[in-house]
Formats: sequence, C-alpha cells, structure tokens
Amino acid sequence: MQQADKQMSRPGVLSAVLSIFNTSVGRKVITGLTGLGLVVFILGHLAGNLSLFIGAEAFNAYAHKLESLGPLLYVIEIGLLAVFVFHIVYAIAVTSQNKAARKAGYVQHGDAGKPSQKNLSSQTMIYTGLILAVFIVVHVVMFKFGPGMGSGYAYELHGEQVRDLHRLVVESFKNIWIVLGYCAVMLLMGVHIRHGFWSAFQSLGAYHPRYTRLIQSAGVLLAAALALGFFVLPIYIYLFVELPTV
Repeated sequence: MQQADKQMSRPGVLSAVLSIFNTSVGRKVITGLTGLGLVVFILGHLAGNLSLFIGAEAFNAYAHKLESLGPLLYVIEIGLLAVFVFHIVYAIAVTSQNKAARKAGYVQHGDAGKPSQKNLSSQTMIYTGLILAVFIVVHVVMFKFGPGMGSGYAYELHGEQVRDLHRLVVESFKNIWIVLGYCAVMLLMGVHIRHGFWSAFQSLGAYHPRYTRLIQSAGVLLAAALALGFFVLPIYIYLFVELPTV
C-alpha cells in the first residue's frame, strides 16, 4: 500500500518541481543560470579564437580538435543550443512579466534603487539580446556551415587533410563591412554582459552590500575583456594578416 502511495505521489512531486520554473523567481533563476553558462562558453570560444594570432596551423589544429570529438561534439552543440533557447525564451518571459507588473504607465530613467541597478545596459537587455541571437545564427551559418574541403578549403595538418577554417575566417574579415558589423555586435555583447553578469547573480540571490560592488566590477571587467578580445581579432586580421594563397 505504501509503495502504491509513493508511486502515485511521484507525478505530484514532478509537477510541483516543474511548476517552480513557471514562477517569477524560477524564470529569473533559469535566465541567470543559462546566462552564466553562456558566459563560460564565450570565454572558451574566445580562448580558442585567440589562436588566430598564432597562425593558420594553430587555428586549424584547434578547429580540427573540436571536429575530431565526433558524436560528442553533436551532444555538446545540442546542449548549447538548448541553453541558448532556454535563455532567450525565459529572458523574454521575464521582460514581459516585468512590463506587465508596471501598472502605472510611466518611464523611469536612472538608478531605480537597491537592489535594482537600472542603467542603459539593463534597459536595453532585450534588444541587445535579440541582436546577439540573430548574429549567432549568421555567425554559425557563415563559419560552421560555410565552404569546406569539398570547396577547396583544405589544409595539410601533420600529414592529414583538414578543413582550412583559417582561410575562411581571413577571407571573411578582409571584407570591411563584415569587420565593422562584427565589431559593432561585439560592443553590444559587452553592454549585454555588463549588466547580465550582475543580474544573473542577483537572480540567484547573491545580493549583499559586501559583495554587490565586487560582482558589478567583475561584470564590467569581464564584459570589457570579452568585447575587446573579439573586437581586436577582426581588426588584426583585416590590417595585418595576408590572404592565404590558393
């Protein structure tokens, strides 16, 4: 009898757990956790891209190492896509919820007081986020699904023919409009992360007078470092890296 009661109670427990994610706090927690996860991914992505400064062999070796993960790479990509989707969906839900909660139809600029830190970054989060989402799609189509070995983009790496992603990146960043567009989006990314990093910790309950300024400062430094790293790469390639000979 007890066993039957336990089995019948499991759906109720599961339903209660899932219902948490539909609450105001639950949505903010998911948005914060997925946002921090994406920051970790961006840090890793930048670290790999910095091999562009070393040259074609280093960058193509890095790209080939990722491709050699095989099925594991697909699992990682699916997981990353899920994080992106959850972050976007719940961020939109939180934004809509906040707008609906404002019963008075007025606009307030500046700092809204503690624990809120209203500023330009916070007020444009939804817009910079949507721009970044569109950019990611374009970025993936351009490089991941761009021309490969079948189109002549082949590179000999330690006696093995691999995809010459370095050549594709260099050719792309020799187009001034791509460089300008890429740099503009990277600046928006910095603006987005500046507030998003702090907001994520706030959503997770990390608000304390002793740590708030430290987290905010860390967010500013992190946003500046990431934006600068991605900003400098296309400019460096455009100005100093020669087009590979075919």
